[in-house]
Amino acid sequence: MTRSSRLVVEARRGFLVGVGSTLGLSLAACGAAAAGANSPNAAHGSEHEEEVEVTPGEDLMQEHGVLERILLVYEEAARRIEATEPLDLATIVKSADIVRRFVEDYHEKLEEQFVFPRLQQAGRQTELVEVLLQQHRRGRDLTEEISRKANGAADAELARGLRSFVRMYRPHASREETVLLPAFRQVVGNPGYRELGEQFEDKEHELFGQGGFEAFVTQVAEIEKALGIYELASFTP
Repeated sequence: MTRSSRLVVEARRGFLVGVGSTLGLSLAACGAAAAGANSPNAAHGSEHEEEVEVTPGEDLMQEHGVLERILLVYEEAARRIEATEPLDLATIVKSADIVRRFVEDYHEKLEEQFVFPRLQQAGRQTELVEVLLQQHRRGRDLTEEISRKANGAADAELARGLRSFVRMYRPHASREETVLLPAFRQVVGNPGYRELGEQFEDKEHELFGQGGFEAFVTQVAEIEKALGIYELASFTP
């Protein structure tokens, strides 16, 4: 099941074919049922799919969810380093790879190609866009540093890099969701907004194939399980 521009909701629908009291009526009823089953419009024995559109803004916010879960991973890793607790650095290497492939090379590229230019052309939120672009560039530098250090030792320098990434990207994502994306929706308008949804989906399939988003969510969940932070209830105070 793919995500970006639509969700698929499945429902079943059936019907009963009445049987006549005579043999001739029974045969006629069976023939009518068979003809109906072969019709392209028949719903008997098939699954009816209702498509629900997902807007570009919803798309980008769902992708922020992947980033936000990585931030939890980075926080837990930094805490373990600072407390001198055991930490498998492979979890950080894998997390940085997800950030690079999904967040930086896909999600942020969508923003830089489709969202930021339209706001700049319309003279809307231009100062915010400039800061977000600077943070995208700094984020890529931090990812390189984190990846390199995670292939070495779990030291204070790695913990500082993880903390810096979290400190920047948590307000970064929240400002995009509460200020940038609402302004973008107003600038683009409904027809252009729907068309962008299709372009976002095409780009996702081009890079990751069908189910790319779901695959990254699964990868993040496996990292969370390895660190013991997968269960949502564990965060309840």
